[in-house]
Amino acid sequence: MSGGVFDADSVYKKIAEQEALTAESGFWEDAAKAGKVMNKIKRLKNSVEPWKELKAQIDDIEALYELSLESGEQGEEAEIRSQLEEAQKKYEQESRMSLLSGEVDSSSAFLSIHSGAGGTEAEDWAFMLSRMYSRWAERRGFKLETVDLLEAEGGIKSVTFQIDGDYVYGFLKGEAGIHRLVRISPFDANARRHTSFASVYVFPVLDDTIEVKIDPKDLRVDTYRSGGKGGQHVNKTDSAVRFTHLPTGIVVACDSERSQLMNRATAMSILKSKLYEYYKQEKEKENSKYSAEKKDISWGNQIRSYVFQPYTMVKDLRTRAETGNIQAVMDGDIDQFIEAYLNAMWKGLPLDAEDDGEDAQ
Repeated sequence: MSGGVFDADSVYKKIAEQEALTAESGFWEDAAKAGKVMNKIKRLKNSVEPWKELKAQIDDIEALYELSLESGEQGEEAEIRSQLEEAQKKYEQESRMSLLSGEVDSSSAFLSIHSGAGGTEAEDWAFMLSRMYSRWAERRGFKLETVDLLEAEGGIKSVTFQIDGDYVYGFLKGEAGIHRLVRISPFDANARRHTSFASVYVFPVLDDTIEVKIDPKDLRVDTYRSGGKGGQHVNKTDSAVRFTHLPTGIVVACDSERSQLMNRATAMSILKSKLYEYYKQEKEKENSKYSAEKKDISWGNQIRSYVFQPYTMVKDLRTRAETGNIQAVMDGDIDQFIEAYLNAMWKGLPLDAEDDGEDAQ
């Protein structure tokens, strides 16, 4: 349990350090700070306790096996095999979870969707994806909030969600990329088959323990009225906020609140998260992979295809995971693709997308 890649003793030491903080005078007076410490303790325990339980389970299986050898009875064989299969499944599950041990994998996440090539059809596709991820968050019991939305006649041009929960970023980071839709367009009077694209980008919600410095001189700040389809809920003041980070060209916006001050705070949080990802990729010399938003949202860059006609299939072009139950996927059942991505990472398999040869028309 100790030494090597996974050092349980080191984890227990960190747990003890955090638990010591809870005994300090005035600790519970700052609810936000206390909550972060308790969440960290929970995440640390979740990273080590399942392995402790698995080791105990394997010890029990070994003891049962030795008893069966001593007694000479063969009746325990089926029970031993069943327990070994259960232990193997638990080992694989925890091994996948161990991949979510990065600095921000346990964080909540911002998820952005942008419509691409395809006009009205693509705007509808972006809306369909926004619904899919909303349903996924609901299935998982995560909290989802829309922090920026640019609507269009056919659906949406772009949307940014904040999804709060444990390991949201770790689960969703593999969803970043170009998503392709193939279907008979409801907007085409001739009922022709169309191909549309939308990009998905995922980045972590940072807490106070991760510092990203931003020079005010590097920011251009624009305020504007929140968009919408009209009616009594249209904001009559310039409460929406857009930040442009001049050195990197990164643009973020927030229009979810009526208060400009609150929108500024949220927009700054998004900007810091994007800059964290940007500088992290720079440090790792992987700028070409830094953002799905920087790729051309069109043919040849997709990571997953969703085909409605002439057959139904959702296929991930990196892991080759696929299903014919497209309605379940659009209702948020995407865990099979998330798990396939984590499995591929665990096994060290290449995750470059391969074209599946689906025609554009």
